[in-house]
Amino acid sequence: GQFVDIWKTSPALRSNMIASALWFYGYNEVSTMTLKKTNAVTQSVANTAKRVIVIVGVAIVLGESLDPLKLIGCGIGIGGVFLYSIIDNIVKPAPAK
Repeated sequence: GQFVDIWKTSPALRSNMIASALWFYGYNEVSTMTLKKTNAVTQSVANTAKRVIVIVGVAIVLGESLDPLKLIGCGIGIGGVFLYSIIDNIVKPAPAK
């Protein structure tokens, strides 16, 4: 097909796809190692924080405005991550019986 033709003739496509695959593999390896050292909730919260940071960072770098709906979404994400990080200090766990 058309993709195979472009793959055969474009070194930039090949190198970018290989680099992308390697980065994705590395990301999954780091995620797996992190999950082994923490728990699933911590991993999920860290992933949410990462997404918020990426959204805000890209908006700043590209000079894109963040409309109110985007800001609310980022605020909810940041607030949730912050609340998760301090919840044990706010609500003391029940003593074990």
